[in-house]
Amino acid sequence: MKIFTALYDRVIGWSHHPKATWYLGGMSFAESSFFPVPPDVLLMPMCLARPQQAYYFAWITTLASLVGGLFGYAIGYWMLELIWPLIESANMVDKYRQVEGFFAEYGIWVVFLAGFSPIPYKLFTIAAGATNMMLMPFLLASFIGRGARFFLVATLMKFGGERYEKNIRNSVDWLGYGLMVIIGLYILYKQVG
Repeated sequence: MKIFTALYDRVIGWSHHPKATWYLGGMSFAESSFFPVPPDVLLMPMCLARPQQAYYFAWITTLASLVGGLFGYAIGYWMLELIWPLIESANMVDKYRQVEGFFAEYGIWVVFLAGFSPIPYKLFTIAAGATNMMLMPFLLASFIGRGARFFLVATLMKFGGERYEKNIRNSVDWLGYGLMVIIGLYILYKQVG
């Protein structure tokens, strides 16, 4: 059963939609503050479908992510007590405390790394607000980290994506099922351990 290939084809189809850039911006904003799916899943196929606009898409993703990061910062700054039950119900209290420790130890560098890496950036935007991190360094680190990540994705898709697109499509089910197995093993490990 090729579930992930069908999803991949659907996302490629979305990348041709007339409002695709709006979807990309909305997804980028949401992922930086509350949504679990990274914008890369839409950025990559959009860059594959229209490589001449790859950097335009990277700019949209970066700027919308930065605004979403500001929203996450505001949530942490003004509404942490209000959303705390959500953090508890999602079993993310330990992760949140770990993020607070990272802020205490590494400061601005943790925002840069979180912006570039695939770890949940929203935890860092909320924690930055909750710990009263200075806003300008937060914005600068977010802009550089997120921008570097999204422009790297755009560059890879622009110059290598078309050549590898068929291989990506043929491998997407193996990758999807492999990721499900890894997640399942991790959940099992957490339940047993």
